[in-house]
Amino acid sequence: MWCIGSLTEEYRERMYDLLDLYTRPFRPGEPVVCLDEKSKQLLEEPRAPLPIRPGTPARQDYEYIRGGTCNLFVAVEPKGGRRTVSVTNRRAKPDFVAFVRHLLEDVYATAGRVHLVLDNLNTHFRKCFEDVLGIKKARALLRRAVFHYTPKHASWLNMAEIEIGILDRQCLDRRLPNRAALVAEVNAWQLRRNTDQRSIAWSFTRQDADEKMAKHYVA
Repeated sequence: MWCIGSLTEEYRERMYDLLDLYTRPFRPGEPVVCLDEKSKQLLEEPRAPLPIRPGTPARQDYEYIRGGTCNLFVAVEPKGGRRTVSVTNRRAKPDFVAFVRHLLEDVYATAGRVHLVLDNLNTHFRKCFEDVLGIKKARALLRRAVFHYTPKHASWLNMAEIEIGILDRQCLDRRLPNRAALVAEVNAWQLRRNTDQRSIAWSFTRQDADEKMAKHYVA
């Protein structure tokens, strides 16, 4: 099933804003940080898998035991080569606010301004911070934050989706029995990628967008 959007004026404005943001030179004091979430189902093995042997891959039973789900908040600074991943039980407003608070007060405490790229999930807006923290505390927390939202039906413009795809392939594409195991694996993964300073080279520009999509623009 396709998700068919309309390339309205709002779509173009938001797309241009992000594409211009992505072309800015790297500034450690003004990082661009892309955020998104992912759900992970926890699955336990009902019986021990058969271990790997020369010429024979490891084998596991087709049955499994459901262990619930966890949420992962993923933030990536594409040009800085830094990512921050937090495992939570839920992805409700308080959880998202706590994650952004960690980014602003701990990870990017010395930055003069932090650009946050987000999709349009209902927990991602400024009012959620006011609901959780109160207007005064929310205003103080977000004084250095600048929100940039993807167009509706265009979450591909959020580079956090690229990082989540890598996380899926390199770390999550297997059974993990419980939250402790998930946290351990995710922490090891992000430590390795942060140590290597793995960045994301975004090449799609405003000019590319106009060449490929102009005929679909809504006047």
